[in-house]
Amino acid sequence: MVSFNEFSTIPSLLRNVVENIHKPTETFLIHKKNTEWEEISYQETLDCADAVSAFFLSKGIKKGDRMGLMIENGPEYVYYDQGIQQIGAVNVSIYPTLSEQEVEYIVNDSGIKAILVGNPFLYKKILKISENCRQLKYIIPSFPEYTKINIPEGLKAEVISFDQILQTRTTITPEQKIQITTIRLSLRPSDLSSLIYTSGTTGTPKGVMLSHGNFVENVKVCLQQIPVIDETEIFLSFLPLSHVFERTATYHVCCAQGCKIAYAQSLELLAKNMAEIRPTVMSCVPRLLERIHDKAIKSGTAEGGLKAKIFIWALETGQNYRRKKEAGKNPGFILSAEKAIAEKLVFSKIKEKTGGRLKFMISGGAALPKNVGEFFGNLGIKILEGFGLTETSPVMAVTEYDRQIYGTVGRIIPGIEVGIQNVETKKMITIQTHESFKEDFECEEGEIIVRGHCVMQGYFNKPAETAEAIDKDDWFHTGDVGRFYKGNLQITDRIKNMIVNAYGKNVYPTPVENIYLKSLKIEQLFLIGDKREYLTAIVIPNRENLQEAFKLPDSFFLKPEVFIEEKEIIDWIGQDIRKYAAELAKFERIKNFKVKRNPFSMEEGEITPTMKPKRKVIEKKYADIINEMYTEAVDSE
Repeated sequence: MVSFNEFSTIPSLLRNVVENIHKPTETFLIHKKNTEWEEISYQETLDCADAVSAFFLSKGIKKGDRMGLMIENGPEYVYYDQGIQQIGAVNVSIYPTLSEQEVEYIVNDSGIKAILVGNPFLYKKILKISENCRQLKYIIPSFPEYTKINIPEGLKAEVISFDQILQTRTTITPEQKIQITTIRLSLRPSDLSSLIYTSGTTGTPKGVMLSHGNFVENVKVCLQQIPVIDETEIFLSFLPLSHVFERTATYHVCCAQGCKIAYAQSLELLAKNMAEIRPTVMSCVPRLLERIHDKAIKSGTAEGGLKAKIFIWALETGQNYRRKKEAGKNPGFILSAEKAIAEKLVFSKIKEKTGGRLKFMISGGAALPKNVGEFFGNLGIKILEGFGLTETSPVMAVTEYDRQIYGTVGRIIPGIEVGIQNVETKKMITIQTHESFKEDFECEEGEIIVRGHCVMQGYFNKPAETAEAIDKDDWFHTGDVGRFYKGNLQITDRIKNMIVNAYGKNVYPTPVENIYLKSLKIEQLFLIGDKREYLTAIVIPNRENLQEAFKLPDSFFLKPEVFIEEKEIIDWIGQDIRKYAAELAKFERIKNFKVKRNPFSMEEGEITPTMKPKRKVIEKKYADIINEMYTEAVDSE
């Protein structure tokens, strides 16, 4: 393990690697260039970072200035980030999928002085809004084709290519090196490292202020809780670095431990890249795991007959073996032999598609359905769940490597306190820490609150909103509802998502939605029912399975009608709606639903960049179809 006593800022982590873990010539970053994977050393990375630092220092950029990034994952992100961080500037990463209006708001609210831009589409977006961004001085395209794009007349910001900046790495003077080093060594843990703008499900995005200490301490304690990560790991990075989860769980962890980072080309090529890179660790989101689960189940059972029987037997064998091991019991000779056969016939083939050497995957960003976690556990693929928010740097809890409680997000990390507070009375139900952990501890649910090293410094330029989020006793109120179960934290839902039906029954949508999402026919499900007599839902079908079942052409999904009206399709989905309703209480069951042709999208403003539905937006946009579900006759059960 790395000693963090002397390493308390983002730049110091990477410098520590070349001083104490790897030679400077060792590979740090891996990316696809044309058709080949290219390896980049620590020394080249640091040289490129110094070039960025020297350029901005020559332009008068100083400690505390905000610097933007709107770029996909890749080495350029690291060069720019390390370059600005080591001279005390602040990283403001912007989701590439945000609208022009949202990007303009963030650029102006944060006062971005320069922005690194990753592709022609994003470059045009920045050029279009630049006249309204008075503090923006430099636009830095990272792709060569930028010269073919017309610059609007009167552009006040200077356009300079990132490649031109990086080429100066061979001409940095000793005086510049000394200046960069002096500033880097003067940085303190309390200095601002990054502004990350919240996705804004309920209003205007807020810039979350995270310090170097927030990030570094979060990485430190997570590595203490998952001590199996070492300098031999290869991480495959595909979640956006504009989000705090990927930045901490992959980028910062690798900077701390000397792990290699390979960058996936795209989500569409992820499966191919996994087979090529053969990662040992990956950060992921539940939806990816759900898709792997769905495809594996479909592939294993589609043909029926002997193949399907072997597949089902293998899963049952894996489940029996896992449960024995988790209970601390010896599986015995016969079960162990059966597990070995299941591994050879079924499990190894599924694992091959991930590259064949994954130690584990870290799931975050949303709750992982319990059945999906158990499925991977049955295969022998370990999924560690984590929980936190942008405002908590982000990790508050994460699964211990040798102790898995499915349906929970793990043990509280060291150095913080997590409380469960009654939502209505505000009475504290319990306060738990890493040290107070007991395997049999359980409590009733309430709002999850936290205080300690992971909590943000506040919202940028928003003292009132900061005071609302962090109370006088320094507790940050997450807005999430949960409880402790077998010592681990378990998430129920968001307070703002809670549905109270016409009879006063409380329904948290996420657990109910996850029951219905067990269906291979359903891709997304949005639950409705606040102040209504019963629950309804907007359902998005699994496109691949729907097309296969009804032999539908791609043009079916291009029709202008938002909702599908074909009775046979509605009946087909209805079969599973009725099937899984049996697992729910009567007041939690869906009584009517409409089938939406295509998924909710960011472009339509229906979901956030982290794929969370904007409840008020969806309910307002589809108010007529929702009201229709409550005027139609439904099954009374």
